[in-house]
Amino acid sequence: MPVTASDVMTRNVESVGPDEPVARVAKLLAAHSISAVPVCATDGTLLGMVSEGDLMRPFGKEHAIKRAWWLNILAEGTDLAPAFLDYIRLDNRKARDLMSKPVISADEAATLPEIADLLAAHRIKRVPILRDGKVVGIVSRGDIVQALAKEPDQIVEQP
Repeated sequence: MPVTASDVMTRNVESVGPDEPVARVAKLLAAHSISAVPVCATDGTLLGMVSEGDLMRPFGKEHAIKRAWWLNILAEGTDLAPAFLDYIRLDNRKARDLMSKPVISADEAATLPEIADLLAAHRIKRVPILRDGKVVGIVSRGDIVQALAKEPDQIVEQP
């Protein structure tokens, strides 16, 4: 009998709502030592994923150059309004602003080779497992490696 997503998935999945502030998303990732979190509607429907990479993207060099350019344009010859400066200082983005979508997902019956193929084909590190469009688990590359170490004969499809 093949090993399925249901057999190896993490069931207690941390998630955030689309309006969760980015700072809280970062704290959640750090507190639970995870590298991504599903973004779900109040009914549990998957809307997107926010990863460490998504959180880092706005702080990259390209975005810093654009911010500096705009600040120089706006500041030429005049003082910037204090409210505008406060807005720039505060990170007002929400999970919905940075989440990746659409999300590659699988259902509970997906076999580990099928999930491994999804991970490789889409260059992703984890796949949310859905039941009726709602997140019930997550399978990461690490979960597949652990399962392979325990029962390689049940995971590797024989020719």
